[in-house]
Amino acid sequence: MRILILHRIPYQKIEYHRAVDHDVHEVTYFGKREALDTLPASLRCATFERPGVASAFEEARVWLTREPKRFDRIISLSEYELLDAARLREWLGVPGPALEQVRLARDKTLMKTAVTEAGLSAPRFLLLPDFLSSGGRAAWQGATVLKPHSGASSEEVVVFPSVADAYTAIKAHRSGVPGLDSGHRDAAQYELEEFVTGAILHFDGLVQDGHVLTMTASEYVGDCLRFANGEPLGSFHIPFDDTARAWVSSALSATGICNGSFHLEAIRRRDELVFLEVGNRVGGADVVRTFELATGIHLPSQELRILLGEGGDFCSCEKSRTKWHGWFVYPGHHLRNAANFGVAGAAAFSRSPYVVHWHELPFGATLPRNITYQAHETPLAGVIATDCASHTRDWIEVSGPSSTSGSERQ
Repeated sequence: MRILILHRIPYQKIEYHRAVDHDVHEVTYFGKREALDTLPASLRCATFERPGVASAFEEARVWLTREPKRFDRIISLSEYELLDAARLREWLGVPGPALEQVRLARDKTLMKTAVTEAGLSAPRFLLLPDFLSSGGRAAWQGATVLKPHSGASSEEVVVFPSVADAYTAIKAHRSGVPGLDSGHRDAAQYELEEFVTGAILHFDGLVQDGHVLTMTASEYVGDCLRFANGEPLGSFHIPFDDTARAWVSSALSATGICNGSFHLEAIRRRDELVFLEVGNRVGGADVVRTFELATGIHLPSQELRILLGEGGDFCSCEKSRTKWHGWFVYPGHHLRNAANFGVAGAAAFSRSPYVVHWHELPFGATLPRNITYQAHETPLAGVIATDCASHTRDWIEVSGPSSTSGSERQ
């Protein structure tokens, strides 16, 4: 099989060789130099470096127009290039998820519409142009979220105390989103969303032919918006029942996610789950590592087998629980390329018997400018395991380094 991989995520996060036999298949990795540099030197494959000036689709089309090649599969495991892969498949006539199907799992307004039509709860929303043309009227009055409807990592997300506050700030070009305030970004790329309070959960797993094969449920400690603004983020596995599994299945069906990994976020409002968003991809931070520790299943490998039609040996039996896992990560992007001086108080917690993985960025290393959950790019990240979910939560909330005053670098 001839396989083209749009390579963006560092190789060590996916470990393609665990699922793709590079001696049997003809595999080509297409990506920017920094991504290609993460490929193991011993890996049998072809590579093509793209400039990284235009989109992956546009640059691949230029390359393949100049050097025509045939592929049986075109795969991206990066949220940022799922649409590029779909466009390439459409252009070359390669089987796989269609463009409109992928767009449904990328555009937050489309997915919320789909799940509400399927009978699930979701926050109310308005496209920004509609909100502005209505004079700031909305079906709710309370706290309001402004965000790009196809964004990720909580970039350009702002929460206002009320609908009226959001309207006033946006009209005065003081929204806090630089592209909008300067007029350089199209308002049609943004939405206003009702702010729903409650614990934020995420469900991760695998789906094949519309059937959920395996999944875990987790609850965030902190949230992605606060991480974007410079605060630590964590997550811990929690128990779930058949009702939650059925809800996840319904949300995936409504959003057209039939094959591969999923990362689905929801808000627990009293006894109800409220859909927030979903991705046809693995979750970030240490979701993959904690999932494998809990279930014995490496999500990217099994996703690749499903996408290649080689998922027949998949074991959907989840391991019985003896440990409950969680992860935490500290941001560095908000310090704007400053040198890493460590996290105050972290050393004492690195020796905790509950720690199963610990990674600190070298002292003096340059911190990233972009929002990232990657352990090797952030000042501090780790995985812990205890004997029950509440103990894991307590370690992250109370006992771990995120409870100290060291959430800011010294």
